[in-house]
This record gives sequence, C-alpha cells and structure tokens, in this order.
Amino acid sequence: MSARETILARIRARQGKNPVPAEAEREAVRAHIRAHAGSARPRMEWDPVARFRERALGLASTVDEVAALDQVPAAVARYLEANALPLSAVCWAELAGIDWAAAGIDVAVREARDTDPVGITGAFCAIAETGTLMTLSSRDTPATVSLLPETHVAVARRSRIVRGMEEAWQLMRDELGAPPRAVNFISGPSRTADIEQTVTLGAHGPYRVHVIVVAHTS
Repeated sequence: MSARETILARIRARQGKNPVPAEAEREAVRAHIRAHAGSARPRMEWDPVARFRERALGLASTVDEVAALDQVPAAVARYLEANALPLSAVCWAELAGIDWAAAGIDVAVREARDTDPVGITGAFCAIAETGTLMTLSSRDTPATVSLLPETHVAVARRSRIVRGMEEAWQLMRDELGAPPRAVNFISGPSRTADIEQTVTLGAHGPYRVHVIVVAHTS
C-alpha cells in the first residue's frame, strides 16, 4: 500500500470500517455527488476557447494554436527560437511519438531534473474561466516536467477546454473514478510578491508557461 492508502486505511479502521471501501460504498458517494445541486455560478456566455486564451494571456502565459498534433514540434521550435531558449527538453510519454527531431529539438522522455531547460507536457484539461491547466500525476505524467524546468510548454487539446472548475472535476470523476496522488492547477508562470510586494516570476517554478492548443488530435 502507498503511504496515502495506509493513512486512509487507519482512519477507516478507527471508524470501524474495512480498510478498503466496498463498491457499494463508493457508489453511494458517487450518487451523493451526482444528486448534489451545484452552487450559484456567474454567467458564462462566452466561447470557452476564446475565454481560455484571454485569461491565460492575462496570467502572463503565452498561447499558440495548431491544427494537428504533428504540428506541435514546429510550433515549439518557433517559440524556443523566438525566446533564445535551448532546443532541448524533457517530455511526457504521451508526446514521445511525434517527430521532435524534424523540428531540431532534442527531447528525452523522463522525469525532469533541475538542469533541464524546458519541460513539455500534456494537460488533462484546461479551464476557460480562469485560464488554468489541470494536470494529473502518474508514472507517465510526472509533475516534475511542469515544475522544475524554467520553461513549461503545455499541449492542450481544444476539445478538453472546459468552462469551469466544476466541469474539470466532473471530467476527472467520469474518466478516472478516483483522483490520482496529485492534481495540479497551473495558472501562468510561478510568481510571488513576498519581497517588498513586488511581483517576481519564477520564484517557485517556471518563469514561462507557453500553451499550444491543438484543434484536432485524431
């Protein structure tokens, strides 16, 4: 068992329950969530893709759009060259199959180290209301790739841009059933204003976040 599972099993034991929830118990929780009325929300009479771009730019991210996944390497190369950044990166396994070499980018599929200049990831979904990327941790989607390099490039599918946080969580429940070990929300480059109330980028993570929206992934 993982440390998380061990802790939860101990809590359940103190409650007089079996260490592992039965399927009936899980279904009861799912039914409760489905029946729960949503909280009041602001009007969302905007196009999700346009809203995501607007909000992401407002958070100091940059945004590009390509028609298909095989156009991503060229788009990444243009971004790196325009910012005088190295054509070297680490990426998630789901992006390993596209032709990075043709765009002149040296890409390794592994967890990131603090010496890696660029990390390229996918995104579980993107949230239009706030311009936020939602990523889920797993063996093939290590969080280090978005956290350690100074430049984070995220590939987001247009069809996975949802309206709000509520839709993002519901999508995760529908597709995974239970949350992974970590769920990360990325809203632009890392920043802090702890020192003299001056906003500083890159204090606790990447200096740059560049999002490439892919219109078609088939």
